[in-house]
Amino acid sequence: MIQIKNAAQIAIMKEAGRITGEALCLAGEAVKEGVSTKHLDDLIRNHIVKSGAKPSFLGYGGFPGSACISINDEVIHGIPSKNKILQDGDIVKIDVGAFYKGFHGDSANTFAVGNVSDEAKRLIEAAKTSFEKGIAAAIPGNRLGDIGSAIEEHVKQYGFSVVRQFVGHGIGKELHEDPSVPNYGTKGHGVRLCKGMALAIEPMVNAGTHEVYVLPDGWTVKTKDGKLSAHYEHTNILTDDGVISTTKVN
Repeated sequence: MIQIKNAAQIAIMKEAGRITGEALCLAGEAVKEGVSTKHLDDLIRNHIVKSGAKPSFLGYGGFPGSACISINDEVIHGIPSKNKILQDGDIVKIDVGAFYKGFHGDSANTFAVGNVSDEAKRLIEAAKTSFEKGIAAAIPGNRLGDIGSAIEEHVKQYGFSVVRQFVGHGIGKELHEDPSVPNYGTKGHGVRLCKGMALAIEPMVNAGTHEVYVLPDGWTVKTKDGKLSAHYEHTNILTDDGVISTTKVN
C-alpha cells in the first residue's frame, strides 16, 4: 500500500533528508586516492549520529555498514572495509540513509577518484542527468511508467543501459515502501502519481549490459560483464508546486 505523506510528515522527512544529504556530501569531499571505504563509512555514521539520527542501513537485513560503498563494476550494496582502498581512476558509489524521528532519507552519488576515463565521466553524467529526466516526469497525474521511461530513454542516448534487477522505491516510515520505481517503463502505464507520494528515484546505469549478479557475501552487486556502473539517487516528495528533493543540500 502506498503511504501518502501529510504536511507534518513531510517536514520531518525534510530533516531526515538534510541529514542524509549532508552525510553524503561529507563523504564525497573525503573521496581521494589512498582512502579506505571504511573511513568513508565512519565519517557518514559519525555525522548521522551527531545529528540525532540513526544510519538507516546499519543492521538492515544484517548489513554490516552504515553506508553502501561500491567501486567501479560494483553497482550497489558494497560493504565498507578497511582493506578496500580507493585508487586513482576509480569511480565510487556512496549510498546513504538516515532515520530521523520515525522517517528515512535515502541518497546516493558517484564520485571520481583522481583522473578517471572519459567513459567514466560520461557514465557519471548519464546517471545524474537521467535522474533529472525522471524528476521532470514525476508530476501528479502522470504515471509511474513515465518516470522509468524518461530515465531509460535518456540513458540509451549515451549507449548505456539501466539495471533492471534492482529499482527505486517508495520511502517514509520504512526505508523501502510501495511503490517500486523501476528505471525503465512505458509512458502512460503504472500507478498514477499524486501529491504526497515520497519516492526514492535512483538510476543505476551500466556501461555495458544491464545484467548483474550478487557476490557470495550476499550483498555486493556487480555488473555481469565487468564494466563500470554509476548510481545517483535522491528522496523526492511530490507536491502541487513541484518535486521536493529532500536530500539535496546544495
